[in-house]
Amino acid sequence: MKIYTKTGDKGTTGLYGGTRVPKYHLRIEAYGTVDELNSNIGLIRDQKISEHIDTTLLRIQNELFTLGSMLATPEEKKILKSGKERLNIPKINNESVQYLENEIDLMNEDLPAMTHFILPGGHTTVSYCHIARCVCRRAERISVQLSNEETINEHVLIYLNRLSDYLFVLARKLSIDNQSAETPWIPVKN
Repeated sequence: MKIYTKTGDKGTTGLYGGTRVPKYHLRIEAYGTVDELNSNIGLIRDQKISEHIDTTLLRIQNELFTLGSMLATPEEKKILKSGKERLNIPKINNESVQYLENEIDLMNEDLPAMTHFILPGGHTTVSYCHIARCVCRRAERISVQLSNEETINEHVLIYLNRLSDYLFVLARKLSIDNQSAETPWIPVKN
């Protein structure tokens, strides 16, 4: 597979199905931000984390590639003329969301109850989780906007919402794993 095709030199890119759109198109913003999120999750995986967390994050990275492919395929191009589905890969579905919820519940069992909002930081790995969470929220906002203009699979929005929750809880767990204190947000009164 050749890396450069020169087809995007004039500021357009192709979606699955052949439709060409400007590189600033909302659909491109959505899956481009998912790609950015995936790269940030890779950065978390490069840190000293447990094998279980690494395996979970690897699964999430694979699911984000699937999710990006789903976003890159307009509804009207989903089905080929032969009647077969264009994307012959497992899709993000209820099981994908349930997996994230199970992982959140598992981590939450060992976390202290939250009494305040938490300021990001305390350890590099924790900060990487918070950055990924923020990128995930942006991917979700863009995908919601896209869903108001075009049809997208509802599981995309649910998955991104749950993934940001997972990343927040993971940051809390990694604070404990790295013996880093959480800093509560307490508004300063003048």
